[in-house]
Amino acid sequence: MWRLTPRTLLSRYAVAWVYLACVIAVGLGNAALSSHDQAVLVSWASTSVDNLEHDPVLCLVVSAFLPVESLAAWPALIALALFGANHVLGNRRTAVVCAAAQVAGTVVSEGIVAFRVHIGALPAADRHLLDVGPSYVVAAAIAVAVLCGPWLARGAALADLAVLVFAGHIFAGLGQLQVPAVGHTTALAVGAMAGGALAWRRRGQRRAPRQYPQPQPVAQQATPN
Repeated sequence: MWRLTPRTLLSRYAVAWVYLACVIAVGLGNAALSSHDQAVLVSWASTSVDNLEHDPVLCLVVSAFLPVESLAAWPALIALALFGANHVLGNRRTAVVCAAAQVAGTVVSEGIVAFRVHIGALPAADRHLLDVGPSYVVAAAIAVAVLCGPWLARGAALADLAVLVFAGHIFAGLGQLQVPAVGHTTALAVGAMAGGALAWRRRGQRRAPRQYPQPQPVAQQATPN
């Protein structure tokens, strides 16, 4: 049994706490910059086609921690999703699923842009579209919590999803293959498939009976006649 001490809460939900703290710190740091410096930072961290071609790892990592809109709302949105997913998957699996969603959501959405620019369906300027924020990570965590979490985590994640859909319009432009809509759809799919598979495997490991070593027979020594 887990004892609900501060140390236990920090260690059990380490990924959620660390991600939440980093997003808040990066967001506050960005808000303290001048408008010009903010624009430079966002352009540098954006997972645009051009940035992905030159330094994919750096922009994929930094962009996931850089909220540029609704800074006050993101801590709540992250908490509602990440803690539920962390409860279901544990720390290591949560980090893997969220990272996979960030990568997949970016690669699929920006890959479509790169292809459409290549065939002339979009202007070359779209190679430099700005795309930053924690929303792909949050979308994956929402999928995990809704599908596999306890009732409290599911309710929080569904409320989170409602805010993102109706206030954030994360699916707007899906029919036109716009980057945010495609990216969020991909992130939700990754969270549902990868997170669901890992949650099922984790539950199976917990339910598996422990194998105890069988006692070995003691060899009897021959007694002299």
